[in-house]
Amino acid sequence: MSKQRVEELTKLLNQYNKEYYVLDKPSVSDREYDRLMQELIELEAQYPELKSSTSPTVRVGGAILEGFNKVQHEKPMLSLGNAFNEGDLRDFDARIRKVSPNISYVCELKIDGLAVTLHYRDGQFVKGATRGDGVVGEDISENLKTIQTIPLHIPYKDPLEVRGEVYMSKATLDKLNKQRAEKGEELFANPRNAAAGSLRQLDSRIAAKRELAMFCYAVPSAEELGCQTHDESLQKIEELGFNVNPNREVCDSIDGVLAYIEKWSTNRFDLPYEIDGIVIKVNQLNEQQKLGSTVKSPRWAIAYKFPAEEVETILKDIIFTVGRTGMVTPNAVLEPVRVAGTRVSRATLHNEDYVKERDIRIKDRVIIRKAGEIIPEVVKPVIDARHGDEAPFEMIQDCPRCGSELIREAGEADYYCLNIDCPARIVESLCHFVSRDAMNIDGLGVKVVEQLYDNQLIENVADIYKLQKEQLLPLERMGEKKVTNLLTAIENSKQNSLERLLFGLGVRHVGSKTAKVLAAHFETIDALMQATFDDFKGIAEIGDVIANSIVHYFTQDANVQLINELKALGLNMSYTGVKVSTANEANEFYGKTVVLTGTLATLSRKEAGVKLEALGAKVSGSVSAKTDFLVAGEKSGSKLKKAQELGVTVIDEEMMLKMLGE
Repeated sequence: MSKQRVEELTKLLNQYNKEYYVLDKPSVSDREYDRLMQELIELEAQYPELKSSTSPTVRVGGAILEGFNKVQHEKPMLSLGNAFNEGDLRDFDARIRKVSPNISYVCELKIDGLAVTLHYRDGQFVKGATRGDGVVGEDISENLKTIQTIPLHIPYKDPLEVRGEVYMSKATLDKLNKQRAEKGEELFANPRNAAAGSLRQLDSRIAAKRELAMFCYAVPSAEELGCQTHDESLQKIEELGFNVNPNREVCDSIDGVLAYIEKWSTNRFDLPYEIDGIVIKVNQLNEQQKLGSTVKSPRWAIAYKFPAEEVETILKDIIFTVGRTGMVTPNAVLEPVRVAGTRVSRATLHNEDYVKERDIRIKDRVIIRKAGEIIPEVVKPVIDARHGDEAPFEMIQDCPRCGSELIREAGEADYYCLNIDCPARIVESLCHFVSRDAMNIDGLGVKVVEQLYDNQLIENVADIYKLQKEQLLPLERMGEKKVTNLLTAIENSKQNSLERLLFGLGVRHVGSKTAKVLAAHFETIDALMQATFDDFKGIAEIGDVIANSIVHYFTQDANVQLINELKALGLNMSYTGVKVSTANEANEFYGKTVVLTGTLATLSRKEAGVKLEALGAKVSGSVSAKTDFLVAGEKSGSKLKKAQELGVTVIDEEMMLKMLGE
């Protein structure tokens, strides 16, 4: 029986390793994985003859993907042992102090991203790789070069290896998922998957657009930097220009470690990035060497894992929603439950394949995950909780709103309703048009749009501008004041700049940022409508796919008719934003990257940014080797320090105003 269980666990954990490290699509929670791993460790300790060379207990991760060159790590990138409670941490402390009684610990936030290693020679970045299986990783140098927080040059000539975690912030993930939703693409489930997927792009231009960042946390040969402690090594690489998380703390006792954990167990939700635990390391480097490592992990470090942000609830039903592109998505109706600080009653099931691969059924007890602001998702069913009353999932064949046959193209995961007159598609398109990033019409929320559509008052976006007071007043929950405010908001939206209209029209592949680029370049809707494919060449961030989509959109008679109708209704069709003139080329800011920090006396940072962009500058939010100027106001912090370390030109507000010609 023990032999059979060891074989089962070995097979299962190796599969989970592959899903996590290679496919970036874990099917099991961290908590469940750790429980199974602990069970296998205990069985192998009890029956050592059953431990095989392929056991996951002697491996760090999974195999590497095809498509990237393999990199042999000079020193293995080991994983860490886990602690789940105070008892585990005190046991760890007792083991450490039995060998090294006079030590301190460094506590660091465990960033939820992808572990990588960076190599430098003669002060130049020469190579970077993923952890892979801990011994062999993937060469992702070109993608790493696109990350602003990774220095490409450092003031240190000897060979140097630095390790850390590449991650994506919550805000960046939200923005990326919004863009993917606009294009009808599958959303990333969490920041780690987004970061890992971005780093494994064969086209580094895609990675460059993903706004990844990196925190460095280890120097394998820190002694060669003249350091005696781990904390000193982090300070040293910080001085060299590497990005190190500032929230670390040196603790003299395990009680200090526990206090640090308690603090961040609460405060972690306020961070702009995800963390999934705390890493505790012996600070003294000589004591680290004395303690050594096992095949799998160092004895001088451990990772405390926060309780998983996953909860169980009942999947009451599966319903289907239709997006503005016609994509049909299955969604779980749940017994309401709180997870990650919010009440969840619905969760995405992504697509047919996702549900069937996990055998998720109606009336199942399921595990729900929601990290930060990410859309809740059903992770998997709790098989052991089944009672025989569950109903297997069946994908619908017809649109739930209009009844049209759904189409799934070969090689695609999603089904689509192709009926352009589908009520669900129309309502979603109307909601998109009036949304905050598009025409931003206050008072036209989803329920009001549905109410107007159901009462046959609007069928397309032009109808919004034909609404009359006498049509709205008889409607439920439409009082005099509300109607007046709504009509005023609609009228005011006519003056919006062209980019808002472009985004609101829902042209495929044209997000809000692309719409602004197009509006600033062509300046009028007429110029854009007359543009040929070749006219888009040379426009920053406009590739062939976007160009083809725009040209195709304006060849459709219905779309041209809609534009003409909106013109007749008085909508602005010109770009009214900041225009950059080539006459500004003589200005010192033209074509330069500028970062603003601290408090300015005469204007806000936003106002300063507008003035700089008007002169052709690119205003960035972070300092890197590519930054040309840092404008430092009062109470400038880490950005000023980093700019000085990188040799970036630092100017004050007075100098900026002089250079602006004011």
